[in-house]
Amino acid sequence: MLLSMNEGDCCKFRKEERVTGEKRVEALFSQGDSFMAYPFRVVFLETTPYQTEPFSVLISIPKKRLRSAVDRNRMKRLTREAYRLNKHLLLKGILTDEKTHIDMAFIYVKDSLSDFSTVQKGVLKALGTLKVKIGGVKC
Repeated sequence: MLLSMNEGDCCKFRKEERVTGEKRVEALFSQGDSFMAYPFRVVFLETTPYQTEPFSVLISIPKKRLRSAVDRNRMKRLTREAYRLNKHLLLKGILTDEKTHIDMAFIYVKDSLSDFSTVQKGVLKALGTLKVKIGGVKC
């Protein structure tokens, strides 16, 4: 089955979907709510829309947790891929209002490398919890 352009676009992770700018990052961490979805701590903030995308993501792998740059970059790649494959779950039900925008940050809290299945379980749990907290929708 061939994907049309619209169906294929939902599986991309474009620059517009990333939290950028010092003011947005500062507001996210100072005013946002947080919860744990092991191996991540997730911080989120509902704001007015900055652009056409309904949500933006920041991924942080602290040097305190993984000392090696190679390991940090691998965890960032795995987290981005897990998010990219499962972000469609946020679109179902909670983000139908064009006046709502969600900034979220995934912060890695485990002290060692994780495999893709562990990262994906954490991202799925985070998206499900976020869906409940924002929209009141049970997964």
